[in-house]
Amino acid sequence: MRQLVLFMHVSLDGFVASPNGEMDWIKLDDNVFEYAGKQTDISDTALYGRKTYEMMEDYWPTAADHPKASKHDKQYAEWYNKVAKIVVSKTMEGEHLPNTSVISHNITAEVIKLKEAAGKDIVIFGSPSVAHLLMEENLINDYWIFVNPVLIGSGILLFNNIKHRISLRLTEHKVFESGVVCLHYKTIILQ
Repeated sequence: MRQLVLFMHVSLDGFVASPNGEMDWIKLDDNVFEYAGKQTDISDTALYGRKTYEMMEDYWPTAADHPKASKHDKQYAEWYNKVAKIVVSKTMEGEHLPNTSVISHNITAEVIKLKEAAGKDIVIFGSPSVAHLLMEENLINDYWIFVNPVLIGSGILLFNNIKHRISLRLTEHKVFESGVVCLHYKTIILQ
C-alpha cells in the first residue's frame, strides 16, 4: 500500500498560516529543500487542496525557466511537472487540467483507492483543510512537521478539531541553521 505523507510548516504555537493566510514567516533555505527532497524523490503523486494547488500551479510549472532559478527551483519544477496531481475541491469539479485529477465527492473513499493503487508515495504539501480531513480519517501515514521559530498568535491551526487519538512515533528529527526543526513522525497502527 502506498504511504500518504504530510509536509507542513508550522509556527511554534501550532499555526500553518496567519489569519489572512500569510506564510511569510516560514523559513525556507536550500538545506530544508534538500532534506524534504528525500521524500519527494520517492513520491509520484501530490495531493492538494484547491488553494494550495492554485499557488503551486502559479509558480512551479515554469519556475525552472527563470534566469535566476535556484538548483531547488529546477529540481522541484521537474518533479512537479512529472508527478500526478490530485486536487480535493468541490469548486473545481469537472475541470480538465494537464496531469491533474479532481476529487469532489467521496473524498475518503477516493483517497483510500489512491493509497491502494500501484505507485510510489503520495505527498500532501500544505493544504490544511485536506490535512484536517485526512487526519480525522486516520489516513496519513507520515507527518513531516517543519517547526519554525516564530510565534504568530492566531491563524489556521495544524491540529484542529481532532476527534480521536492518533498515536505517532518519532522516527527522525533535524535541526537546521535557520532554527527550523523538522520532526518526522510515523502513524502507529493499533491492532
